[in-house]
Amino acid sequence: MPPEQPRSAEEAPAPARRPSSALPLLAAGVVLATFVAIGLVALTGVADYSVLGIEGPEVLTGYGTVVTRLLADIAAVVCIGSLLLATFLVPPQRTGLVGADGFAALRTAGVAAWAWFIAAVAAALYSAADAGGRGAHEMFDPTVLVGLVSAVEQPKAWLITASIALVLALGCRLVLSWQWTALLFLFSITGVLPVAFTGHSASGGAHDLATDSLVFHLVAAALWVGGLIAVVALGWRRSPHIGLAARRFSSVALACWVAMALSGLVNAFVRVSPASILETQYGLLLVGKATALAVLGVFGHQQRSRAVRAVVERGDRRQLLQLGGVEVLIMFATLGISAALSRTPYPAEGTEEPGTAEVLIGYDLAGPPTLARLLFDWRPDLIYGTVAIALAVLYLAGVRRLRRRGDPWPVGRTVAWLSGCASILIATSSGIGRYAPAMFSVHMGLHMIMSMVAPILLALGGAVTLALRAWRPAGKDNPPGPREWLLTLVESRLARILTQPVVALVLFVGSFYLLYFSGLFGFALNYHSAHVVMNAHFLLVGYAFFWPLIGIDPAPRRLPALGRLGVMFVSVPFHAFFGVILMNATTVVGREFYTNIGLPWVTDLLTDQQLGGGMAWALGEIPVLLVFTALMVQWARADAREARRIDRRADATDDEDLAAYNAMLRQLAEQEQHRQR
Repeated sequence: MPPEQPRSAEEAPAPARRPSSALPLLAAGVVLATFVAIGLVALTGVADYSVLGIEGPEVLTGYGTVVTRLLADIAAVVCIGSLLLATFLVPPQRTGLVGADGFAALRTAGVAAWAWFIAAVAAALYSAADAGGRGAHEMFDPTVLVGLVSAVEQPKAWLITASIALVLALGCRLVLSWQWTALLFLFSITGVLPVAFTGHSASGGAHDLATDSLVFHLVAAALWVGGLIAVVALGWRRSPHIGLAARRFSSVALACWVAMALSGLVNAFVRVSPASILETQYGLLLVGKATALAVLGVFGHQQRSRAVRAVVERGDRRQLLQLGGVEVLIMFATLGISAALSRTPYPAEGTEEPGTAEVLIGYDLAGPPTLARLLFDWRPDLIYGTVAIALAVLYLAGVRRLRRRGDPWPVGRTVAWLSGCASILIATSSGIGRYAPAMFSVHMGLHMIMSMVAPILLALGGAVTLALRAWRPAGKDNPPGPREWLLTLVESRLARILTQPVVALVLFVGSFYLLYFSGLFGFALNYHSAHVVMNAHFLLVGYAFFWPLIGIDPAPRRLPALGRLGVMFVSVPFHAFFGVILMNATTVVGREFYTNIGLPWVTDLLTDQQLGGGMAWALGEIPVLLVFTALMVQWARADAREARRIDRRADATDDEDLAAYNAMLRQLAEQEQHRQR
């Protein structure tokens, strides 16, 4: 048989190519995280159920609780990270549809959402069995399952999460536009919140600080871990946009690492004192998680200083994939530690029984709300306090950028914006925010500040106009950036609907009646998460109402001056009537909660409610005066600008209109003289 002839270059076998998918890396990470979680649970043991008077669950139930939570967390970060990539890290098409990379990420998010849904349902079953000391197989009995789910908050939270994941799974299959993808991304972040508000951090003393810090921690972790997985997967697909995605994600990753570090410290020290952190299993797991986070910080620094630069400057993605692959595995191990941590009870330090107020709202109150306590008895609201400070810092950074370019920015707008941020901070973190969850009258004061005072000041600050001037346009042939994203939001259909005068008025005024007279407020008083949602509703609905009325920023719908005055006049009687109803009511809103908390200085709940109604009636006039003053000033300035425009036109045309008018008068006079002759 003749020897085989060497093949030509065209016939030679192609060199082995790297796999074009990050699926093997993801599978390895899941296995690693599962082993870490199960191993740590086996080492630390389980909770003592004898103190509850029930038998502990089966061993498999305990492990199943950890594994299903872990799988749900992994699916969640993959879904959120993929939507982050499709929305902000790769460019869409000029038609407004997602590009090829965005489409692939959208489909990945859809698959991850289905996995998230299945894992969340399983986690609901296992957490119910775990809380009731039952075996997982008993959850197939509808009577047992319904009884446990109705009695325990954690399974309810997992079912809410499953519902969110199901909507995401369907949405990822139905949408192709960039705007809808952005809405799916924002909606996906809410999926990590229900469990955060019902876990370890939501019980015991200081649960307000612990829960708020956990919210920051979980959101930052989802964006960081999920975003890195999506970027690494993009690199494996050899996308031409890997440089853009890596550069943009680098800034996101740094912010997320800082947020995770700070929120993790707050959450840890709320539960474990620094002196005893090495003496408990919970503390040791915290140390392990903190160590992993520190290692991830080192890898992140290497990514920014070496790998991202290599991709952006030379198109070399090898270091990004190598460092990113190792970083992803460490992240998955950290997720395993977190899952084990959720199963490990935190140490009960001290023997003093918490008071009723501490159990219900997370802290005790020193005494009646005197003026000094309302002003100086501060307790930081980690969510709204952080948001207020961040908004003020970002605004000042934008003003500084304009001034360094030599562009002026009105001082009055800066004062208005900073005053709005200060009002949010004072309403939520001062003594007002401290006493608001426990007293209806103080809550009504917080409501008025968050729904009327802060939105008016923020609308007068013109933050959107500032951002549009501070951010440079991306350019014709460049992918859209923050400026284009902001313009898309302002011009979106959702913004047009929310700022439609009738819709804005109904949302702004109708929410008063719906919240307090439907029983919803009494239900919300029992949950810290409901307080967070209420404050967000007050602020956002108020801003949507006042933005088209007095806002400096370009609004999707801008009414004429008389129309804006008319909308404001229509809203006034509804607010006054709301206050009058509360002042004359004979039933207490939220009676059960206020009775349970039993503040000794609130001897008559109805009197306290009437005080709150009087505040709503009297203080509601102050924002109305602010709005009318702002409208009058804006109206006068608009007239002055119109007069200056006419003057400039006259100067530019040498008073052609006036000359033509005089010529017409002379012609008429000459015609009259001619007729008289």
